[in-house]
Amino acid sequence: MSDIIQLLPDSVANQIAAGEVIQRPASVIKELVENSVDAGADTIKVLVTDAGRTSIQVIDNGKGMSETDARLSFERHATSKIRQASDLFALHTMGFRGEALASIAAVAQVELKTRTADDELGTHITISGSKVMAQEPVSCPIGSNFSVNNIFFNVPARRKFLKSNSTELNNILAAFERIVLVYPQINFTFHSNGVEMFNLRKGSLRQRIVDVFGKKLNHDILPVNVETTVCNISGFVGKPEAARKKCSHQYFFVNGRYMKHPYFHKAVLTAFDRLIPMGEQVPYFIYFDVNPEDIDVNIHPTKTEIKFENEQTIWQILMAAVKDSLGRFNDVPSIDFDTEGRPDIPVFDPSVGGTSAPKLDFNPEYNPFKETSAGSMPSNRRTVPDSWETLYEGVSGGEEQSLFMPDVTQPEPEGTIISGGGSVIDEKSPAHYQYKGKYIMTAVKSGLMVIDQYRAHVRILYERYLSQINGKGCSSQQILFPEMIQFSPSETVIIDKISNEIANIGFDLASLGGGSYSINGIPAGLEDVDYVKLLKNIVDDFIETGIGPTEGINSALALQLAKSAAIPYGQVLDNAEMESIVNELFTCSNVNYTPDGKSVIGMLKQHDIDSLFC
Repeated sequence: MSDIIQLLPDSVANQIAAGEVIQRPASVIKELVENSVDAGADTIKVLVTDAGRTSIQVIDNGKGMSETDARLSFERHATSKIRQASDLFALHTMGFRGEALASIAAVAQVELKTRTADDELGTHITISGSKVMAQEPVSCPIGSNFSVNNIFFNVPARRKFLKSNSTELNNILAAFERIVLVYPQINFTFHSNGVEMFNLRKGSLRQRIVDVFGKKLNHDILPVNVETTVCNISGFVGKPEAARKKCSHQYFFVNGRYMKHPYFHKAVLTAFDRLIPMGEQVPYFIYFDVNPEDIDVNIHPTKTEIKFENEQTIWQILMAAVKDSLGRFNDVPSIDFDTEGRPDIPVFDPSVGGTSAPKLDFNPEYNPFKETSAGSMPSNRRTVPDSWETLYEGVSGGEEQSLFMPDVTQPEPEGTIISGGGSVIDEKSPAHYQYKGKYIMTAVKSGLMVIDQYRAHVRILYERYLSQINGKGCSSQQILFPEMIQFSPSETVIIDKISNEIANIGFDLASLGGGSYSINGIPAGLEDVDYVKLLKNIVDDFIETGIGPTEGINSALALQLAKSAAIPYGQVLDNAEMESIVNELFTCSNVNYTPDGKSVIGMLKQHDIDSLFC
């Protein structure tokens, strides 16, 4: 039997490594800029063409490399940071595997010009598909100048699966932002197709956050700072009034490295318990300083998921730190009593005699069960009002909600299948009842139908807006005083991508440059909606979910409009308003679920109601 196991050629091994390390142009930006940071640069320039497809250039004024180091840097597992296995657990720098440059050179055409302060001439290396094409002396400044061209030129399958330029540019900007937020002491510039998108001067961390995401954020964040023996936590967290349904400005960093950590995210939100509406998010920029021996950064190829030794302890420290920040800066809402015209309440003085207990006045002969006349109850006995809310609070106590949460996927009895365009309303009982400002209840043939009023209205408005958007029939309402809105460079990419769709739904935006826009018109019918917040939510949605085809964009826009314009929970409705919602709901194509899959209707079966009185 012949041997079948063989060592892979370096070129193939490098391409396999590239598949893990270099997933898209943003990966190249991340690796090269991190190398520049590790080289001690205080000025780093990034230039991309066609969202990195054509070229990526990173120029720094770091310490540079010697001729030998420049050549070795493109070899696999060549690194300046590790000499023995124990060094892996004491890393304070960024890249350390020694695979980045080798992986980039395996799938692109790379040029490097670099020089150290001790050398009069630098080194110029050209590599294509892992093959060194040329190496020669060159006159160049101190530092490194990497130029990466035609990424995935020799792996057409990988190049084919790159997204649109706007999507890839947005990913590049996201990677760039994660780095610049850690190093406010470094000057950064970023150019896309010759247009400057960032010019970040060195300064404080707060200034860097404001420079990246806009001046408005400066008024929406509070400092966080705590030092313990387990870890040090610093940074900023948003004020309660900065909460939004969607928020893309949420960052965790540990020892200067960006990370994702849902467990710590929950700690931040727990600190805001009862301060922000349920389901809303706040911006935060939290920096952890932890002993490198207590974390493992190597559990994920992109090193964004990090394992901590004392996660539960850090969770408690983080939550307490955020709560302390909210309290110290007096941002927790307090009750402000109006004392004007208050009565003068004397202070009790025990030395003053003549004080006596108040006297009680009651009728000792009163019997609440004594009939005042045949068949009648005493006039002071409370009768059950004609209200579903009071009735069900009396019957079910604290568990009334469970009565209205049946499994809506169960089939209905005959004659009660809920489908668009039909109605199961019992015509003999046309009255509707509102329960706790949240549910519309109405009698149907098989029992009691419970409709979530907000979700029902979302479904109704969604189909209406989607029809208008697809038919380009939305009208715009010009506003008397245009509103200003500021977007970060990554958000501006999204706005440019969906500008036509936004115009179709009725928004009239005028670019003022630098990420600033003037809102001159809004969709008709949204006059009472916070349309600045609505636009932010639309952009955040696309950053979170990615940009799809036009149909997906239209659907997402229609859903955001519907959620913003739908009647909120707690709004009292009269019978005519409830009747209108029910009737419009049953003309929808899907009456059971909202566009994002949440239940609209629940059924309380007649036999379940009867069983309450057995």
